[in-house]
Amino acid sequence: MAEGRVTTGSPDLDQILGGGLERQMITQIYGESGSGKSSIVIMAMVAALQDGHHVLFFDTEGFSMDRFIQVAGGEEAAALLATRIRLYEPKTFAEQGICIQESETILSDTEISLIVMDSATALYRSDLERRGDAQRMLGRQMIDLLALSRRYNAAVLITNQVYTEPATGRFFGLGGTALSHISKAVVSIERINRHRRAVLVKHRSRPEGESFDFVITGRGIGRC
Repeated sequence: MAEGRVTTGSPDLDQILGGGLERQMITQIYGESGSGKSSIVIMAMVAALQDGHHVLFFDTEGFSMDRFIQVAGGEEAAALLATRIRLYEPKTFAEQGICIQESETILSDTEISLIVMDSATALYRSDLERRGDAQRMLGRQMIDLLALSRRYNAAVLITNQVYTEPATGRFFGLGGTALSHISKAVVSIERINRHRRAVLVKHRSRPEGESFDFVITGRGIGRC
């Protein structure tokens, strides 16, 4: 594992990211529903926990404990690992921002190596049509999250939902510039027949377009 990074649990994903999740910055993974984003998140959490780290987890989509148990290797292992997860479960977009701010209490008291948000835009999407300032709020939340990662030397992994461009049929991550600019590494997940393809869309020190194909497995993801 490269110095100053946290493993995702996938050697292939670590490789295209330059050695894993870089501390003090945000790595974003976006893709359609069912593409494997949450499996990657759970795998990264389990890998960090197995290495003895603590994880701060913002769950906005409904965490699958069954999937966590599966990736962890059984109920006993999962129960032991779960003792080092600090969990927030915001129910509204505004509450998501409050939870980010309040999490500094945990970060100042516990050495957190990995901060996970799955997803950053589920609650944002539900507020988007009702609030004219939703994108500004999302930007503020991500700035706060990045500041915490820098203050406490943690890696940040977020997932992002997508929208489809009608003219081309291509999908892109939600959140506009609020997420695209603040995320220093961005990976898209594409579904191709029965497997998936992870593509490096953006990175400050790696060539864009690097990719690998994978399938979802009982322990997370694995190369085809």
